Amino acid sequence: MWVFLVFLTALLVMLGHWIYTQTNPKSCNGKLPPGSMGFPIIGETIEFFSPYSLHDIPPFVRKRMARYGSLFRTNFVGKNVVVSTDPEVNHFIFQQEGTSFLISYTESFINILGQQSMHSYHGMAHKYLRNLILQLVGPENLKGKLMYEINEATRRHLHSWARHGTVDIKEVTSEMIFKYLAKKLISYDESKASRKLRENYKAFMDGLVSFPLNIPGTAYHACLQGRKNATKVIKDIFDERKKSTIPHQDFLDLLLEEVRKEEKILNEAIAVDLVFLLLFAAHETTSSAMTLLIKFISDHPEVLAELVKEHETILRSRDNEDSEITWQEYKSMTFTHMVINETVRLANIVPGIFRKALKDVEVKGYTIPAGWTVMVVPSVLHLSPTEYDDPLAFNPRRWEGKDLHAGSKTFMAFGGGVRLCVGADIAKLLMANFLHYLITKYRWTVTKGGDIIRKPGLVFPNGLHIKISEK
Repeated sequence: MWVFLVFLTALLVMLGHWIYTQTNPKSCNGKLPPGSMGFPIIGETIEFFSPYSLHDIPPFVRKRMARYGSLFRTNFVGKNVVVSTDPEVNHFIFQQEGTSFLISYTESFINILGQQSMHSYHGMAHKYLRNLILQLVGPENLKGKLMYEINEATRRHLHSWARHGTVDIKEVTSEMIFKYLAKKLISYDESKASRKLRENYKAFMDGLVSFPLNIPGTAYHACLQGRKNATKVIKDIFDERKKSTIPHQDFLDLLLEEVRKEEKILNEAIAVDLVFLLLFAAHETTSSAMTLLIKFISDHPEVLAELVKEHETILRSRDNEDSEITWQEYKSMTFTHMVINETVRLANIVPGIFRKALKDVEVKGYTIPAGWTVMVVPSVLHLSPTEYDDPLAFNPRRWEGKDLHAGSKTFMAFGGGVRLCVGADIAKLLMANFLHYLITKYRWTVTKGGDIIRKPGLVFPNGLHIKISEK
């Protein structure tokens, strides 16, 4: 009996010590930011994943800011995390990329994005991959061929939507951008393919932000299966293309050329993950922003009226009103760019940006221990009354006189530092192009408002329907 009691006592002591070290981590010589590490093993994961409303700072963050301030510690999905909502600290973190911090995501999220994805590379390797993408979506391409193709794709899809009468705007814009980018990236045509790439992306999206439990029946497991099936389609296209000598004038041609070089950074696994990531990031986030843009201007008829005025002025300045948007016209859309900035400020489509401390880092009197994850939360800045007057109001005029094409300490809709979103320019071009043709060539009204569902990291504006017809 006494042996059992000794064993039980030892077990309780060990468990108590483990719980204490979890809730009171001593990972550095300095002073940790205040906060709680939550429950053993799961930390504060459950509360972190709770959904919340559109116009709000994540309750998980807001609650802890009120208690601990702009810098606090927590633990979720097995990671010790310091959360920063301080603009000066956020700016410092981005400026220290590669020196004190590196981009970093949880293991479960890396499994979703891919072990060889762009997020896994730093320094010269990251710069090399970024420059590859800029050969596709850089300013020179946007001014020329891409502008023409985006014009054509947008007009064709809008005409098709008008024939249907009523459409789910998130669904149709997502389909439009996916089809266009899949063709530009890998010459993929869903209507002609036996295996449907976009269907696998839908399965992937359903579990993208979910509790990381990888067993059949869970959203996370379905997400990983969607990723596996989508990358299999991309890999098969890659293998088929290697056997071909016919140029396709797409991004895959460039990737194959790089893979064949004797001294190379790129290999097939990296190329496949790069295509997968570009297709996901571009079509999903941009279609969400487009959907919210429609919701906002529908709710604010005075903003819509000013947009109409700007775009009708562009039509009147042309020799032929039915001609396509030029680069010069796009750059002249000052109020349109204000509307886009205001949309992405309020949308906070990707409000969590993650880095890992490479060494102990001193900030604001606290120490971020080496190896800990740092989560920058731009949504707190975007919705802060000290940074923006009446921050919850949709007011594009707040951007008047400001640089409309750059980030700042208080505007991080497209990230910051050397990791500034490489697709920001094409995303804004797609949104402005879509808006131009919608408001000048079509009549439309919102027939169903839809619920805006938000989870940590993404916004899901599903169910917004518009009735659309040609003028």
